[in-house]
This record gives sequence, structure tokens and C-alpha cells, in this order.
Amino acid sequence: MESIDRDLRSVQEVRDLARLGKVAANQLADYTEEQINRILCNMVKVAKENAVSLAKMAVEETGFGKVEDKTYKNHMASVMLYESIKDMKTIGVIKEDINQQVIDIAEPMGLLMGIVPSTNPTSTAIFKAIIAIKSRNGIVFSPHPSALKCTLKAVSLMHDAAVEAGAPANIISSIYTPTIQATNELMKHNDIAMIIATGGPGMVKAAYSAGKPALGVGAGNSPAYIERTANIQKAVSNIIASKTFDNGTICASEQSIIVEECNREEVVAELKKQGGYFMTAEETEKVCRLLFKNGHTMNAKFVGRTPQVIAEAAGISIPAGTKILIGEQQGVGAEYPLSYEKLTTVIAFYTVKDWHEACELSIQLLQNGIGHTMSLHTEDRDIVMKFAKKPAARILVNTGSAQGGTGASTGLMPSFTLGCGTWGGSSVSENVTPMHLVNIKRVAYGLKDCSTLASADSSFNYPELNNYEVKSETGCSATNSALNGLKIDCTDNEKLLNLVSELVKAMKGAN
Repeated sequence: MESIDRDLRSVQEVRDLARLGKVAANQLADYTEEQINRILCNMVKVAKENAVSLAKMAVEETGFGKVEDKTYKNHMASVMLYESIKDMKTIGVIKEDINQQVIDIAEPMGLLMGIVPSTNPTSTAIFKAIIAIKSRNGIVFSPHPSALKCTLKAVSLMHDAAVEAGAPANIISSIYTPTIQATNELMKHNDIAMIIATGGPGMVKAAYSAGKPALGVGAGNSPAYIERTANIQKAVSNIIASKTFDNGTICASEQSIIVEECNREEVVAELKKQGGYFMTAEETEKVCRLLFKNGHTMNAKFVGRTPQVIAEAAGISIPAGTKILIGEQQGVGAEYPLSYEKLTTVIAFYTVKDWHEACELSIQLLQNGIGHTMSLHTEDRDIVMKFAKKPAARILVNTGSAQGGTGASTGLMPSFTLGCGTWGGSSVSENVTPMHLVNIKRVAYGLKDCSTLASADSSFNYPELNNYEVKSETGCSATNSALNGLKIDCTDNEKLLNLVSELVKAMKGAN
């Protein structure tokens, strides 16, 4: 009975949040660029002041990742994000084509729903709150139950900072009694204009099934190919820095390393030198039994954990200073668990003959995280362009996937919602920004005379229309002679009147 009461309370809570959020969003829609920027600056200031404390809360509550890296995520989601979007036009006239006489005008969508994952609970909340306000939208968050406290704190800080700078109350809010019923109610609520879903495949699928627009992202399974021309020391350094960043909790992080026979030994030696431990087949099997349950579903107990925690739980011994655990694999699929996504400090390792085999293997691996991200380490531009044809929305070159995919180490827009395109069942293929949260309406002036469009168009030339005659059952005929005009010859006025009457009736019926 108690659980039923909790579910009912959570549903009512959601209805209240949506109602109040919609009122606030309607008010924010009339804010000027100056007002919005003042609000954003205060939100960024508060996010920066609380970056470390929020990171500590997230690690303590979830057990995932590292405080220093979660702090940097919070910094990316606020300071770095603001620097990238501060000059972005999201209000009023954002573009005008003088020659074509078309004006683009940005309008807010209204009230958004933001789904927050447990792997990035505070940074995702900060990120979505800022891009929502930049586009003059309100937002209601649905936090992951295992990261409720830290997400609520981040949302509260962002709300209070926004209101302090002039935003309407309730413009940023969150479900504080998270239940499946509450999340479903919010997804389908009439006042929600769009859902921004960042989370597991089930949650993303539910968002797309809610009957309204949604921006969702799929699972990642990023392969990292170290091609024969690569700077191996730099490649290994970038891969380890990326895979260990927040203990592998970013979905863009590397999941497999692919090397060629000709550089295998050098890469293996460099990986060992920089803190990689190559597990035996038996050790790999033990670790896989820990990491996965129900096939290739990641065990939450080992998400974002250090190699030491994983090794101890698996009953294996690893050298001091180990940064990542590496398991050699001979194929892709159910028999090779490490060929799937592992949001932790474990990575698969493959050896191929040449770039052709690397290409085929990458495509196979990407099927388990299709549309997301892959990385290349090479000095050969032709190889880059060959791999640019692969089904991944982000092809990263000579950088770590986690930092590169989120825009920290590349020229991509800073984002914690990374689209996977139609390959991964996503409606967007790029990094989500405030521009994805506005409706763009277009004012278009007439450039041509509608009454003479055909006759004035020299390209409109269809000889088969010459002397074309249409006869109706009424005996009325229409003849077009070389498009010199339409000639109507009707000798029976009564039939003509009846025809007109029938046409009028038909038109009214169609309307």
C-alpha cells in the first residue's frame, strides 16, 4: 500500500511541476538577449563555485568515477559551454538572407524534460539547464534514483542562480520522488514540448515512444584504431587518459583498441609502460563474469570503478599502478563479452593484418554502439577519409574519445548529449546544443508574380501539353494550345451551372 501511495504522490508531484514550469516558460519566452545572458552568467558562476562539492556528492552517492574528473565535467558543462554558446543567436532574428528575402526567427519550444543518467548526474543537469535557458525554455528533470541527492542539489543551485538573476520561479525543477510512473507521466504530459534523453537504451526508447519530439542518444562502443603511421606513444597516452577519465563513465570513451600486426609489439610494450595490464584468458573470463549480467548488460556495481576494485573482486593480482585492464579478443558478439560497451576501466584488444581488416572489425564493433563514436590514431589523411565512411557520428583523430567526443579536446561543441543519428535510432547526429531547442520560423517575401509563374519561366517547357484537350462528362471541354491560354467552350449553360455547383460542394466537403 505504501508503494502505491508513493507512486500516486510522485505522479501528482509531476503534474504540479509541469504546470508551474509551463507558466515560467511562458514568461521566459519574452526575455531579451541581455536578460538571458545575465541569467546564464550567474548560473555559470554558481556552477563553478560548486563544481568540486557537486563532484564529491556524485562520487559519494553513486560510487562511480573520480572527484577530480567529475569536477572537470562540471567545469565543461558550465564555463566551457558558456564560452562556446555565449555569442550564439537564439532569440528573435537569427539570420536574414537579403537576396532571397528570407528571415529566420528563433522561438522557444516551451517546457522541456531532461533525463539525467547516474554516470554524469551533476554535469548533465548543469549542461541541460544552461542550454534550456539559453534557448528561453523551462526544464523539468527526471533524475536517476541512484544519483538523486546530487542531481537535486545541482538542479536547486541552477534554479536559485537563475531566479537570483531575474528568471521566473520554477523555470528549472526536478522530480524529487523518482518512480517509473512519475517519469512516464512527465514524458507524456501535455505541457512538455520536448524530451532530452540521456541514459540507458531502455530510457531513450521510452522517450521516443512518448508521442512527442525527443532528442535521445544510444549506447556507445567506440573502437580506437592505432594505424601503422601513428605516433604510438602519443596514441597510447591519449587512449589511457580518455579511458581512465572519470573511470570510463563517458559513453564516448574507448571500448576496444585495434592494432596491426606490424605495430602490435610496440603498442603492447607502450601500453604496459603506461599502466596497461594485459589479462590472461582466464583472468579475462573472471572479469567478464563480474562486469556483465543477463548477456552483455553492464553490472552497475562495477561501472566507473578502478582496476584495483575490479581485480580484487575478480580474485586476480595486478601490478601496482595499473590504470586499465586489457583483454585480448578474437571476435565480436555474445561469445566475446568485451566486444560490448564497458563504462569502466576495462578495454578489449584486437590485432588485424591491415587497415582493411581494421575497417571491417570497426564496423562489427560499431554495431554494438552504432552511430556513436570511433577514433583513429594516424598520420595518413587518406586513412582518415576512408574511415570517415563508417557508421559513427563522430570520427575522432589523434585524440582521446571521451574528451574528443564531448568537445573538450576537439573543435566539437561541448555537450553531454551526443547524437547517434538514424544509425543509432537518434533524431540528431551531432552534439546537442541550444540550437536544437528552438523552433525556427521563416518570414519569406514573394519574389515572383504568382499569376505568371509558368509563362515567365523559360525552363517550363513541356511540348506534350500543346493542343492538350480534356473532356468532361458534362460535354464541356478545355483545350490548351501551346499554353497560349485556356479556352472553354460550353454551349449548355445549365450544365455549366450544375458543374460549378458540384465543384463548390466538393470543395466545401474537402474542407
